[in-house]
Amino acid sequence: MAKRRKKKPERIVHLSVGPLPERLALRFVSQALLFTDASRLRQGGLGAALYRSADEPAQTFTRSVALTGSNELELQAAVFGLQQAALYIPGMPFALFSDNQDAIVRLARAKQLGAAQDEQLGRLFPDANFDALLQHATPSWIPGHGTCRGNALADQQARLAAGGGTPPGNPLSL
Repeated sequence: MAKRRKKKPERIVHLSVGPLPERLALRFVSQALLFTDASRLRQGGLGAALYRSADEPAQTFTRSVALTGSNELELQAAVFGLQQAALYIPGMPFALFSDNQDAIVRLARAKQLGAAQDEQLGRLFPDANFDALLQHATPSWIPGHGTCRGNALADQQARLAAGGGTPPGNPLSL
C-alpha cells in the first residue's frame, strides 16, 4: 500500500503595510506606483494595480487575453499597465513594477535606446507608442510571491482575469 504524502503546510506571507516593503519605499517616494502581473489558467489574465501615492488605495485593472507563453503574457501585462498609466496619470512620473525580469529588461532597453531598436516589440504591439508610454516610467523588477502588497494585488487581479478566483485564506485588503 502506497504511503500518503503529507500536505505541505500553507505558507503564511505577511504583506507589507504599504504597496512596497519599507526597504524599497523611500526610493520611489515621489512617484506613483504601478504593479503588473499575468496569469495562465483557463485563459490569459492581465492585472495592474496603480497607486497614485503610497497613502491612497489602489486602482485595479484587469483584462482577459488569449493564452500565450509566460514571458509574452508578462510583457502584455506590463504594456497593459503602461496604457492604464497613460490614461489615469498622464504626465506623472511613476515606477513600473513587474516580477518578470525579461519584461522589465526589455522595456528598460526600449526606454533607453528607443522602441525602434526592438522590431519584435513593434510587431507584438503595433498600436503602442512605446516612446510616449515609457517617457515617465521607471521600469523596476520586484521579486514575485514575496511580501510586496502591490505585487500581490496585481497577481490577484491577473488570476481573476484568467478565470481563477481569489485563493482561500488570502485576505488581501485593497
